Amino acid sequence: MSKSYEKILSVVSLIPSSCVASYGQIADLSGMPNCSRLVSKALKSSKNKSLPWHRVVNSQGKIAFKASDPNFRLQLSLLREEGIEIKNNNKVNLEKHRWQPSLETMLFELSF
Repeated sequence: MSKSYEKILSVVSLIPSSCVASYGQIADLSGMPNCSRLVSKALKSSKNKSLPWHRVVNSQGKIAFKASDPNFRLQLSLLREEGIEIKNNNKVNLEKHRWQPSLETMLFELSF
């Protein structure tokens, strides 16, 4: 696995329950701004079953899978189980649920 993927997956693993982060936010926190597509590729390649991949949404707060994809329903279900509100347009309220890493997390848990 590449170092870039390792950084991305490390950041995703830090997203707490009941919070979401966008692909772009994960890229930024991984030290790779403008690499949101790389975040998607890293998540697809991960074999880690405990990784909270379902907490990653697009920049509008929407699930990136098509509604016909079984992963869409799975992600929707996992987010709801964590108490994340999903609006009728399948959007997460980012003002309420966006992950804002603490200063401690920024200083000691994120590696650049």
